[in-house]
Amino acid sequence: MNQVKWISLVIYMLTSLVIRAQNKAMLSAFEESYQLEASWEYDKAIETLKGVYDQKSYECNLRLGWLYYSSRQYLESSKYYQKAIDIRPMSIEARLGFVLPEAALSNWNSVLEKYEEILKIDPHNSVVNYRVGSIYYGRKAYKKAEVHFEKVINSYPFDYNSLLMQGWTKYFLGKTTEAKVLFNKVLLYSPDDKSALEGLGLIR
Repeated sequence: MNQVKWISLVIYMLTSLVIRAQNKAMLSAFEESYQLEASWEYDKAIETLKGVYDQKSYECNLRLGWLYYSSRQYLESSKYYQKAIDIRPMSIEARLGFVLPEAALSNWNSVLEKYEEILKIDPHNSVVNYRVGSIYYGRKAYKKAEVHFEKVINSYPFDYNSLLMQGWTKYFLGKTTEAKVLFNKVLLYSPDDKSALEGLGLIR
Protein backbone atom coordinates (compact mmCIF):
# COMPACT_ATOMS: atom_id res chain seq x y z
CA MET A 1 0.00 0.00 0.00
CA ASN A 2 1.47 3.33 -1.03
CA GLN A 3 1.75 6.23 1.41
CA VAL A 4 -1.17 8.25 -0.01
CA LYS A 5 -3.59 5.33 0.29
CA TRP A 6 -2.35 4.55 3.80
CA ILE A 7 -2.89 8.17 4.93
CA SER A 8 -6.36 8.19 3.36
CA LEU A 9 -7.25 4.99 5.18
CA VAL A 10 -6.05 6.38 8.51
CA ILE A 11 -8.03 9.60 7.99
CA TYR A 12 -11.14 7.59 7.10
CA MET A 13 -10.81 5.40 10.20
CA LEU A 14 -10.25 8.38 12.50
CA THR A 15 -13.20 10.24 10.98
CA SER A 16 -15.42 7.19 11.46
CA LEU A 17 -14.39 6.95 15.10
CA VAL A 18 -15.12 10.63 15.68
CA ILE A 19 -18.55 10.42 14.00
CA ARG A 20 -19.39 7.30 15.98
CA ALA A 21 -18.42 9.02 19.23
CA GLN A 22 -20.47 12.11 18.32
CA ASN A 23 -23.51 9.99 17.48
CA LYS A 24 -23.21 8.12 20.76
CA ALA A 25 -22.94 11.39 22.71
CA MET A 26 -25.96 12.84 20.88
CA LEU A 27 -28.03 9.71 21.51
CA SER A 28 -27.10 9.75 25.19
CA ALA A 29 -27.96 13.46 25.47
CA PHE A 30 -31.37 12.98 23.84
CA GLU A 31 -32.14 10.06 26.12
CA GLU A 32 -31.17 12.03 29.22
CA SER A 33 -33.18 15.04 28.05
CA TYR A 34 -36.33 12.89 27.85
CA GLN A 35 -35.77 11.66 31.40
CA LEU A 36 -35.26 15.21 32.67
CA GLU A 37 -38.31 16.46 30.77
CA ALA A 38 -40.42 13.76 32.41
CA SER A 39 -39.39 15.28 35.78
CA TRP A 40 -40.18 18.82 34.51
CA GLU A 41 -36.48 19.71 34.73
CA TYR A 42 -36.49 21.59 31.46
CA ASP A 43 -33.45 23.77 32.13
CA LYS A 44 -31.32 20.72 32.88
CA ALA A 45 -32.64 18.99 29.76
CA ILE A 46 -31.66 22.05 27.71
CA GLU A 47 -28.18 22.09 29.26
CA THR A 48 -27.74 18.42 28.40
CA LEU A 49 -28.55 18.99 24.75
CA LYS A 50 -26.55 22.20 24.53
CA GLY A 51 -23.53 20.13 25.61
CA VAL A 52 -23.65 18.23 22.31
CA TYR A 53 -25.34 20.95 20.23
CA ASP A 54 -24.79 20.76 16.49
CA GLN A 55 -26.18 23.81 14.69
CA LYS A 56 -26.62 21.73 11.52
CA SER A 57 -28.74 19.10 13.26
CA TYR A 58 -32.44 19.42 12.47
CA GLU A 59 -33.35 17.07 15.30
CA CYS A 60 -31.26 18.93 17.88
CA ASN A 61 -32.76 22.32 16.97
CA LEU A 62 -36.28 20.91 16.92
CA ARG A 63 -35.81 19.32 20.34
CA LEU A 64 -34.39 22.52 21.81
CA GLY A 65 -37.31 24.46 20.36
CA TRP A 66 -39.69 22.20 22.26
CA LEU A 67 -37.72 22.28 25.52
CA TYR A 68 -37.44 26.06 25.49
CA TYR A 69 -41.18 26.28 24.80
CA SER A 70 -41.89 23.90 27.68
CA SER A 71 -39.77 26.08 29.97
CA ARG A 72 -41.71 29.17 28.78
CA GLN A 73 -38.66 30.73 27.16
CA TYR A 74 -40.66 31.60 24.08
CA LEU A 75 -38.20 33.80 22.20
CA GLU A 76 -35.49 31.13 22.46
CA SER A 77 -37.99 28.50 21.42
CA SER A 78 -38.94 30.38 18.25
CA LYS A 79 -35.26 30.85 17.43
CA TYR A 80 -34.49 27.13 17.50
CA TYR A 81 -37.65 26.16 15.65
CA GLN A 82 -36.70 28.65 12.94
CA LYS A 83 -33.23 27.09 12.73
CA ALA A 84 -34.89 23.70 12.20
CA ILE A 85 -37.01 25.21 9.42
CA ASP A 86 -33.92 26.71 7.78
CA ILE A 87 -32.27 23.29 7.80
CA ARG A 88 -35.35 21.48 6.43
CA PRO A 89 -37.34 24.10 4.47
CA MET A 90 -40.21 21.70 3.66
CA SER A 91 -40.73 20.70 7.29
CA ILE A 92 -44.30 20.98 8.51
CA GLU A 93 -43.57 19.73 12.03
CA ALA A 94 -41.01 22.47 12.68
CA ARG A 95 -43.51 25.12 11.57
CA LEU A 96 -46.20 23.61 13.81
CA GLY A 97 -43.65 23.80 16.60
CA PHE A 98 -42.80 27.41 15.75
CA VAL A 99 -46.38 28.56 16.18
CA LEU A 100 -46.50 27.32 19.79
CA PRO A 101 -44.24 30.01 21.31
CA GLU A 102 -45.54 32.63 18.88
CA ALA A 103 -49.12 31.90 19.97
CA ALA A 104 -48.01 32.06 23.62
CA LEU A 105 -46.64 35.53 22.87
CA SER A 106 -49.87 36.45 21.02
CA ASN A 107 -47.88 37.06 17.83
CA TRP A 108 -50.85 36.08 15.68
CA ASN A 109 -49.50 37.57 12.46
CA SER A 110 -46.40 35.42 12.86
CA VAL A 111 -48.57 32.38 13.58
CA LEU A 112 -50.71 33.04 10.51
CA GLU A 113 -47.61 33.51 8.36
CA LYS A 114 -46.26 30.08 9.37
CA TYR A 115 -49.64 28.45 8.81
CA GLU A 116 -49.79 29.96 5.32
CA GLU A 117 -46.32 28.54 4.64
CA ILE A 118 -47.58 25.10 5.65
CA LEU A 119 -50.57 25.40 3.32
CA LYS A 120 -48.22 26.16 0.43
CA ILE A 121 -46.54 22.82 1.16
CA ASP A 122 -49.72 20.92 2.06
CA PRO A 123 -52.82 22.83 0.86
CA HIS A 124 -55.29 20.33 2.31
CA ASN A 125 -53.79 20.02 5.80
CA SER A 126 -57.01 19.80 7.84
CA VAL A 127 -55.53 20.89 11.16
CA VAL A 128 -53.93 24.00 9.71
CA ASN A 129 -56.91 24.91 7.54
CA TYR A 130 -59.13 24.74 10.62
CA ARG A 131 -56.75 26.92 12.64
CA VAL A 132 -56.38 29.47 9.86
CA GLY A 133 -60.15 29.54 9.43
CA SER A 134 -60.52 30.14 13.17
CA ILE A 135 -58.04 33.02 13.08
CA TYR A 136 -59.88 34.69 10.21
CA TYR A 137 -63.21 34.05 11.93
CA GLY A 138 -61.89 35.75 15.06
CA ARG A 139 -60.91 38.71 12.90
CA LYS A 140 -64.39 38.71 11.32
CA ALA A 141 -62.82 38.01 7.93
CA TYR A 142 -65.62 35.57 7.19
CA LYS A 143 -64.99 35.21 3.46
CA LYS A 144 -61.47 33.94 4.13
CA ALA A 145 -62.60 31.78 7.02
CA GLU A 146 -65.24 30.16 4.80
CA VAL A 147 -62.62 28.96 2.31
CA HIS A 148 -60.51 27.23 4.95
CA PHE A 149 -63.40 25.60 6.83
CA GLU A 150 -64.73 24.31 3.51
CA LYS A 151 -61.43 22.55 2.81
CA VAL A 152 -61.66 20.72 6.12
CA ILE A 153 -65.29 19.72 5.53
CA ASN A 154 -64.44 18.41 2.07
CA SER A 155 -62.03 15.97 3.69
CA TYR A 156 -63.99 15.41 6.93
CA PRO A 157 -67.68 15.98 6.12
CA PHE A 158 -68.86 15.06 9.64
CA ASP A 159 -66.24 16.97 11.64
CA TYR A 160 -68.08 18.64 14.52
CA ASN A 161 -65.86 21.69 15.01
CA SER A 162 -65.62 22.56 11.32
CA LEU A 163 -69.35 22.13 10.71
CA LEU A 164 -70.16 24.38 13.65
CA MET A 165 -67.62 27.06 12.71
CA GLN A 166 -68.71 26.98 9.08
CA GLY A 167 -72.33 27.25 10.20
CA TRP A 168 -71.60 30.47 12.07
CA THR A 169 -69.38 31.72 9.25
CA LYS A 170 -72.21 31.21 6.75
CA TYR A 171 -74.61 32.91 9.15
CA PHE A 172 -72.47 36.03 9.40
CA LEU A 173 -72.08 36.06 5.62
CA GLY A 174 -75.86 36.12 5.32
CA LYS A 175 -76.00 32.61 3.83
CA THR A 176 -78.68 31.49 6.26
CA THR A 177 -79.96 28.54 4.21
CA GLU A 178 -76.48 26.99 4.15
CA ALA A 179 -75.98 27.85 7.80
CA LYS A 180 -79.21 26.06 8.71
CA VAL A 181 -78.08 22.90 6.92
CA LEU A 182 -74.73 22.97 8.74
CA PHE A 183 -76.26 23.59 12.17
CA ASN A 184 -78.60 20.65 11.63
CA LYS A 185 -75.63 18.45 10.74
CA VAL A 186 -74.00 19.53 14.00
CA LEU A 187 -77.13 18.33 15.82
CA LEU A 188 -76.73 14.91 14.23
CA TYR A 189 -73.36 14.76 15.96
CA SER A 190 -74.40 16.51 19.18
CA PRO A 191 -78.23 16.59 19.51
CA ASP A 192 -78.31 19.12 22.36
CA ASP A 193 -75.55 21.37 21.08
CA LYS A 194 -76.24 24.84 22.49
CA SER A 195 -74.31 26.76 19.83
CA ALA A 196 -76.05 25.01 16.92
CA LEU A 197 -79.45 25.46 18.56
CA GLU A 198 -78.70 29.13 19.13
CA GLY A 199 -77.80 29.52 15.45
CA LEU A 200 -81.00 27.83 14.33
CA GLY A 201 -82.98 30.03 16.70
CA LEU A 202 -81.52 33.15 15.15
CA ILE A 203 -82.32 31.93 11.62
CA ARG A 204 -85.92 31.11 12.43
